[in-house]
Formats: sequence, structure tokens, C-alpha cells
Amino acid sequence: MTTRSRRPVRLAFVLVILAAGLSMACKTTVAAAVPKLFHVATDGNDNWSAALAEPNADKTDGPLATVEQARDKIRELKKTAGLPDGGVTVMIGGGDYQRQQTLELTAEDSGSEQAPVVYRAKEGESVRLVGGRLVTGFKPVTDPAVLSRLEPAARGKVLQADLKALGITDFGLPGGGGLELFFDGKRMTLARWPNEGFVHIVDVVGGKPYDIRGKVGDRVGKFVYEGDRPKRWAQEKDAWVHGYWFWDWSDQRHKVESIDTEKRIIAVVPPYHGYGYRKGQWYYAFNLLSEIDSPGEWYLDRQTGVLYFWPPGPVEQGRPMVSVLDTMITMRDTSHVTIRGVTIEAVRGGGITVSGGPHNPIAGCTLRNLGGWAVRVSGGTAGAGLGCDIYQTGKGGISLSGGNRKTLTPAGHRAENNHIHHYGQWYRMYQPAVVLSGVGNRAAHNLIHHAPHIAILFGGNDHVIELNHIHHVCLEANDAGAMCAGRNWTMRGTVVRHNFLHDILGFRDRGCVGVYLDDMFCGTKILGNVFYRVCRAAFVGGGRDCTIENNIFVDCPRALHIDARAMGWAAPCEKTTMRTRLAAMPYKDPLWSKRYPKLVNILDDEPAAPKGNLVTRNVFVGDGWNDVNKTARPYVTLKDNLADTDPRFVDAQRMNFQLKDDSPVYKKLPGFKRIPFERIGLIKDQYRTTLPNASHGLD
Repeated sequence: MTTRSRRPVRLAFVLVILAAGLSMACKTTVAAAVPKLFHVATDGNDNWSAALAEPNADKTDGPLATVEQARDKIRELKKTAGLPDGGVTVMIGGGDYQRQQTLELTAEDSGSEQAPVVYRAKEGESVRLVGGRLVTGFKPVTDPAVLSRLEPAARGKVLQADLKALGITDFGLPGGGGLELFFDGKRMTLARWPNEGFVHIVDVVGGKPYDIRGKVGDRVGKFVYEGDRPKRWAQEKDAWVHGYWFWDWSDQRHKVESIDTEKRIIAVVPPYHGYGYRKGQWYYAFNLLSEIDSPGEWYLDRQTGVLYFWPPGPVEQGRPMVSVLDTMITMRDTSHVTIRGVTIEAVRGGGITVSGGPHNPIAGCTLRNLGGWAVRVSGGTAGAGLGCDIYQTGKGGISLSGGNRKTLTPAGHRAENNHIHHYGQWYRMYQPAVVLSGVGNRAAHNLIHHAPHIAILFGGNDHVIELNHIHHVCLEANDAGAMCAGRNWTMRGTVVRHNFLHDILGFRDRGCVGVYLDDMFCGTKILGNVFYRVCRAAFVGGGRDCTIENNIFVDCPRALHIDARAMGWAAPCEKTTMRTRLAAMPYKDPLWSKRYPKLVNILDDEPAAPKGNLVTRNVFVGDGWNDVNKTARPYVTLKDNLADTDPRFVDAQRMNFQLKDDSPVYKKLPGFKRIPFERIGLIKDQYRTTLPNASHGLD
């Protein structure tokens, strides 16, 4: 459609607005332009014009079949007529698009502020970009040698299919990044023992013992197991184990080298875990044909290409699918390109990666059943993950990296209004729902829950983390935080405010952290948050110049923790890592000294001491809130905190911890500011019109 053909429509609309007396609306409407449409559909043809949403009657014109062809038409348009006012929208019709290759967008696919390029699902229709292949030809297992290895209950239930016969030959490794199986839209379990949870290391017998701060272990991956279950694994071709071998927050998968069933010893293939192995730690075994003993488990013989599967329902109805494609969409140095409203799934690696370029939002998408990250943005400015549903990812959710630390130039990336849950399904540790790194990025209004480790990991300067609802994270780790940063004096200026964190207790309730400023992290403000049932809710691990103010802590065993670790066991880190990272930044230059004046003379001001920390106007409900280390206490200012008064919540039983208007907090703590509890979490917006049932008592 040309600009000339749109004029009568625009003029009629303007006259209607003028008749209503809305002159300002008139000006806005005239400035807006309707984008040119290219249509894509499952019944399309790449030789057609893309001007029609559906094929015409004689099948001579209609939508395109592939998004790539739409991309190429936009390139051709830019070279000839240029992008029109309002830009171009690629409207993708409903249905499943089995993707054989990554959609690659580069600088030549860019739009502009006045003429953006949008790839989006047709309104009200479900568009699925699928990186997997349907598995057909399942039949019962009849090979006596295989049947003899299965549990009796599994015989007759386990089916097999030949992937090589389907043209699938690249399987990857079972230790990560390889093929996965999905059924009825859900990730299936690679056959393991035990089926849930872990078993413990009885002893370590590698012969190279060593000690880390009183924790004794062994550097060699050789350990004693309990019981006789591994006798079943004698014929396994490719057994693996996954464990938290020394620390509760550091895991690794190992291929099994040998099993001594007489001495009950498992040895793993090097490289060994960096921290070694320790008695009492936990692990499970996986990739074991003989352990297909419950519905949903599967195993792939990588030599023969035969997939064995106990389906949890009729196999044809569940549409079993294996992941094949590595990445669905890459955007390199694009600008003003939007991906909107599509579902991306069954990918071995990541969903969407954006590198460089300004204004490239991923909006209103569903990203699920991925082997890696849902969305990764690096470099550029104003990138965003907005209103997306992200779950069942092998790694994390949204990673935002950008801005220049030396010049403190912000990137302005945003992760806002996303529902991110059940992430870190394969790579368990340090794969958060949201990562903020660089300068000046924002995570807001996200609902994050049910994950083995961190919710939000941040590093860099001047980020804003606000109005997020986070619960039931760090389920498989201890000494970890729902929000976490660490080990840098120069990473300052981040504000953590108006978030609601609850039910964060660590693996087997052994202890975890809400906001974890680990290993001398500095200059962070924790303002106006609500913590409920969180161990060590606000934690300053030897850092400086942090503020904990105007927060509400409810039933948190040790709500506040501040220590002086750099004056003790972490002193070597202060002398090495901390000073090296300080020297890497121009912290004495005028820009830095004005922004962070307390950093300028840090080396002359007891750098190991936790100076400048302020704890004020906080409300503590429950016992044992003050866990400030004796060495740290002289350096910390604690004033005007309330710990002995019923604050009068609106409805504590339903987790509505808003203060009533007549709360005594406002009288006893003059200056305490109302926390906008009703605004925390997901909100309805242009990308998200429905919300999950997660109102924490505010419905």
C-alpha cells in the first residue's frame, strides 16, 4: 500500500477526531503511519507476493511460506523504494513452522525509528517456531537383550524408534547441549537413578586429599557409593553422573569411567571437578537404558540411533519430538527490529540472540523447551525482553549485557513484565532468570519462581531492579542468593527496590539469601523491599557503602547479615582480585569521582573494612533479625529500626504485607515510605493481557 492510497483513510479518521474536539489526538494520528504488510502462512508459497493473508481462489498468489523469504523481500524493498513511513510488518499466520535453519538477521535487515521492522504473530493466532523433529515409527521393544535389562514393570511399556531412519544423526553429548525429547509439549527425563533427588557420597578414595577452610575432600573423582543398584549398569555404554561434588553451589556432569561393584566405587572421566569431591555430598546417575522404570523416561543409544521411550500417554497423541536446531533466531547489528508474539520451542541451544544495535525488543513471546537461554542481548542499546513467558529452559531466561563501564555509559536494556519459571533445567547453577551486566539496565515487574539457583544475577553499575515478585528459587543450592552480585569494589550504583521475595530457604532448608552482596560487593541500595520466609534476607558480605532502608522483613530467621570477611578469611582476595579490578577502572577520573566519591580514596581508608554501611528505618517481624558480625559492627550504622511492634499488615495470612493506614510504623519510624505492594509483579500491558494466579493476596 502506498502513502497516496492511505491519505483518504487518514483524512477521514482525522475529521472524526476533530469533530470530537480532540485536536492533540489529531496531531498524533496524523504522525502515525500504517506499516506495509508481508504475510507468511503455513499454506503459503515463497513465489507469491505476500500481499494476501490467504491464498487466492485460483492459487496464483497469497502469503509466503517462510520468514526468510519475507526478510529477503524487505531487503529488496530497501534497495529499491526504501522502507515506507510506518515501516514493515511481517505478519505470520497461525500454525507450526518446522524450522530447518536459524533465522539470521543482520544490519541490512534493520528498520528505523520512523520505519521499524516487526516480525509478529497474527493477532489471536498461535504461531510456533519449532526447532525439533517429530519422531514417528515407534514400536514395542522385542530384542530379548534389551528387554532383559529393563525393569519387569517397564517391559511392554517401553517403545523404540529409529532416529537414523528419520534422517537424524547428530545427537550431541548426554552431558549437555545434545538432543532432548519432548512429549505433549513437556521435557521428558533422560533415564536416571534415583528418579527424584539425589544419593550421597559415602566416602572419597581418589588418593589426593586436600582441605578448603576446614572442608576436607579429594581432588580425584573416585568415590564410594551405598547399596547395589549400580550392578544393573554393567552393560551400559555411556553412563554419566551429575553431582554437587564439593560445594552446594557448584555442580558438574561426568562420564563414568568405571564401576567396581565389589568395592562399590565409581570413578569418573577427567577433567575432574575444580573443587574436588567430598564425603556426604550428593549426586545421581543418568543416561542409563536399564533405569527406564517410569513413564516419561527415555534413553538414546548413540551408536545405533535407537530411541527408547516409556511414553506417559498414547504416543501418537503426544507428538513426541526431539530437538535438532541449535538456535532459532540471531540478530547481529540490527536496529529497530521487533520479534513479537511467537512461540519458540524444541531448540538445543538458545531461542533468540541479539548482538549489537539499538532498539531490538523481544515482546510478548513464549520461549520454552530450550536447551540454552531464552533471550540473550549483548552490546547495543535499548534491547528488551518484554511481556514474555519463559519456562523449561536448559539454562537461564533473559541475559542483558551492555553499556560502557569505563565511561559509565548506560545501555538501557530492559527485562520487564516477564513470567520466568522452571528454568535452569539442565545447567543448574548460575543460570538465572535475569542477568544484568554492564551499565544502566533494568529488571522490573517480573514474576520468577521454581528454579535450582539464582533469580537475578547482576554485575556492573547503575542498574535498577524493582517491583519483581520472586519465590521458590535456590531450591537446589545453599550459600546462594535470589539476587546476587559479588567481588568488586567498583560495581556500584545499583538500586534494588520494591521487590517481594518469599519462601527462599535453600536446598533442604539449609539456608539461603534474599539479596546477596557477596565478597565485598559495594555501593548497592536495598530499599523498600518485602521479605517473607527468607534466610538471611539482606546480606552484605564484607562490602562497603551499602544502604538497607525502608524494608519489611517477616519471619526471616536472620533477616540482616553484615560481616567483615576481608579482614579475616577473605583477606587474600582483597589484596589480589579486588585491587586488580579496582585498577582496571578509571575510578579517580572526574566522571567516576563525582558519581562514586567514596571510591576515590578507598586504598587509604582501611579497604578491607566494611565501612559506610547504613541500616535504617526497617521493620523486622520475628526473632533473631540482627546478625551483624562483631568485627563489622563498629563500622556499621544501625539506627531507627523497628523490631518489637505489630506493624498491622493488611492481610498477612494471604501474604499481603502492605501496611494499614493506621500502622504504628509510620509513627515510630518517621520518614518510613509506603511500599507500593500492589504494583509488585506482573502487570497487564500491550504485550501481556492475562496474568497467572500470583497476586500474593491482592486479587
